[in-house]
Parts: sequence; C-alpha cells; structure tokens
Amino acid sequence: MDIAGVYKAQGFASWMEGRGIHCEAAQAEGIEGTHCYCDGEAEAALLQAIGAAVGKSVEVLGATAGEAGEVGEGVPGIRFLGSGDYHYLTCLLAQGITRPFSLVLMDNHPDNQEPALGNVLSCGGWVTELQRRCPALEEVLTIGPEGCPQDIPEGWLEQRSGKDVYLSLDKDIMGPQYAVTGWSQGRRSLEDVKRMLQRILTSGVNVVAVDICGETAPENCQAVNLEANKEILTTLIDN
Repeated sequence: MDIAGVYKAQGFASWMEGRGIHCEAAQAEGIEGTHCYCDGEAEAALLQAIGAAVGKSVEVLGATAGEAGEVGEGVPGIRFLGSGDYHYLTCLLAQGITRPFSLVLMDNHPDNQEPALGNVLSCGGWVTELQRRCPALEEVLTIGPEGCPQDIPEGWLEQRSGKDVYLSLDKDIMGPQYAVTGWSQGRRSLEDVKRMLQRILTSGVNVVAVDICGETAPENCQAVNLEANKEILTTLIDN
C-alpha cells in the first residue's frame, strides 16, 4: 500500500522485483481524507483499491487474513503500508477476520486513543476501533511503548501455540539509526526486531498476516529505510 509513493522512491519495489518476490501494489495515491485520519468515504475508497490489487471483493478482504496460506503455502500475508500516518490500514485489513485471533503490535505508540473527531478512524486510535469492530479479536499484546512490555513476555507464545496471531510492526519502535519515520521513536535495534519476528514465526502460533509501516516522506532518508525493509522482509520470508 503506497499512498505517498515512498516504496517506489525508496527502490524497495524494484528490489523485490529483481529478486523475484511477487507483490501487488494498491493504487491509492490521490484518495482524499486519508492522511492520519480516515472517514467512511475514504475507507470505502481504500478498500476498493486494496481489493482491486489482490483481486478480491471488499466484503472478503478482512476474512482472507484469517486463512493460513493466503499468499502461499505456509506463508502469511505480508503487507507494507507506508508511513505510520496510515497505520489505521491494519484495522481495515483485519476487521473482517472471523476466527479468534490475537494482535501483536510492535510500535513506539499504543495507538489506542479514543477518537478525537467522532468515530473517524485514525492512526492513533485504530487499535481501539479494531476492538470495537472485530469480535474475533481476543487480545492485544503491545510491545514497545512506555508502560508496555519491551519484549515478548516469557511464555506468552507457548501458551498460544496453534492459535491465530496477526502481527503489526511500526518501525518507529526502532532508533533513527535503523529507520527514520517522522514520529517519535524508540530505542530498539533492527536486530532486536528481527529476533522478535523470528521468535513469533517459529513459535508454533499461526501467523495469519503481517503488516509493516513506519516510512518517511519520499524525499527523506530512504537508504536506511530501504535496508530495514529488506532485512525485515527477508526475515519474514526465511522463517
């Protein structure tokens, strides 16, 4: 999902193509009312754009995330969402899941604020909105913000072996030497993030989908962000 054209400017799209990694890009540039906040009309337009990219109707988009192997045998759906301004896309992608699941959010912010503008979906409140919209969401494990765990709690994965997990990563959990995001950032390293991803992917839980955000504007700091995206995607594919 490249609303601002950042992956093209970064060279990430061409890097994937050069390595034979198939991807479908949702054409969402120019959709009004999407920056940080997203009203009902913009939601519908974004879902149409995503549906057109993956060849599925709006009604089944969320439900497909709950079916293992959607992208390939044993491989969860991997979605790159662009800037953290659009992290609310996770809500749109996961809201139709019908099988019980847990959300693991790796982020420097909890994204669980109450809406400031009525019931408008936002990058700062999408977790709360997903909990309202999706009865199948049983729990949220947030890793990174102050007052939250800074790593996967001991025994958490083992206790959920065989259960469905949706994994959402905002790269602002890392320090700016590992990614530049435009938001306040944490102190985790790229190696820390890769280690946590590996733990989740090899733990015995059923990872139904993964999404990644945390880009900056197309003209800024693309070398470091490209390297992070390459390392993260390689980790996801290899595990």
